[in-house]
Amino acid sequence: MTTAPAVRPARPEFSSGPCAKRPGWSFEGLAGAPLGRSHRARIGKEKLKLAIDLTREVLEVPADYRIGIVPASDTGAVEMALWSLLGARPVDMLAWESFGEGWVTDVVRQLKLADARVIRAPYGELPDLSQVNAAEHDVVFTWNGTTSGVRVPDAGWIPAGRKGLTICDATSAAFAQPLDFAKLDVVTFSWQKALGGEGAHGVIILSPRAVERLETYTPPWPLPKIFRLTSRGKLSEGVFRGETINTPSMLCVEDYIDALQWAKSIGGLKALVARADANAKTLNDWVDSRDWISNLAVKPETRSNTSVCLVISDPQVLAKGPEAGAAVAKGIVARLEAEGVAYDIGSYRDAPAGLRIWCGATVETSDIAALTQWLDWAFAEEKAKLG
Repeated sequence: MTTAPAVRPARPEFSSGPCAKRPGWSFEGLAGAPLGRSHRARIGKEKLKLAIDLTREVLEVPADYRIGIVPASDTGAVEMALWSLLGARPVDMLAWESFGEGWVTDVVRQLKLADARVIRAPYGELPDLSQVNAAEHDVVFTWNGTTSGVRVPDAGWIPAGRKGLTICDATSAAFAQPLDFAKLDVVTFSWQKALGGEGAHGVIILSPRAVERLETYTPPWPLPKIFRLTSRGKLSEGVFRGETINTPSMLCVEDYIDALQWAKSIGGLKALVARADANAKTLNDWVDSRDWISNLAVKPETRSNTSVCLVISDPQVLAKGPEAGAAVAKGIVARLEAEGVAYDIGSYRDAPAGLRIWCGATVETSDIAALTQWLDWAFAEEKAKLG
């Protein structure tokens, strides 16, 4: 038996969604929630409008882009965009992890778009972006592959003078990675990711070009009420002033406002990105110094600074067969949860077996550093079990 480390992470929450609450969070921060009141009352609308305004300020969203709060988390926001906007042009679908594949299913199997082209890459890699016809086609992609730890390094592959729309699922990138809004027409994310908000709510951000598409194009399929962003051919402006399509939780709204105000207080987007970068660097520096674990993302320039995905690479473990690495990873996850050191750090169910550790801005770098020592300990214990 090896000796367990003396220092524990102060907070063991390393889940990739819902993510850790902001440092210093407490229930007292939600005291201003208008509970028992209608979200359509003046106070409800004011709270929702405040959430929208703070989102614009912290994320540095251009003034002429619309921001709306929508139901069903990031999934609802993405599907709202797919079902409302696609079909006017051919579309290129990029998939290199689970959620990107989910959007492929929507477009190819549900909407059945005949002119949809799928450009794939395996877990750990990024598709060849030079194959994307971003000048003429609509494009759907995840900025950060939450389940693979692979992100696009920038938006340089998207032309400024494009004719199509870019629809970007940015749910594990927003508030941790700079988003080039000039190259993005639809941006979506969920509250429970980078700022540690509570679930069930999504945000959709629309460029003027996306609004123009909504007002000039009618999809050939029926749209459920929950997806409708227009009325009589015009954008439903109320959605972007806090008049939500369905009933939001005002407690969750207050929690999101609390997180945004914290983000603003520490220096906004620049500070959030710096915190995530510092966390990821601490973790990746440790990975680079070990021979038993590796980054799933092959190229350093495409590695996520939020959902860092790792695989067991110890030669002695892998020599015991293809299932040995998965068994060790599963053992590490269970052992550290039992110790109260790290919760929810197993890889996503569809991803290669391994670990997934959230390094977003609400996590403290000191906790990442402490966690690495426990990972070494847990690996040694699990490897010893193999004999």
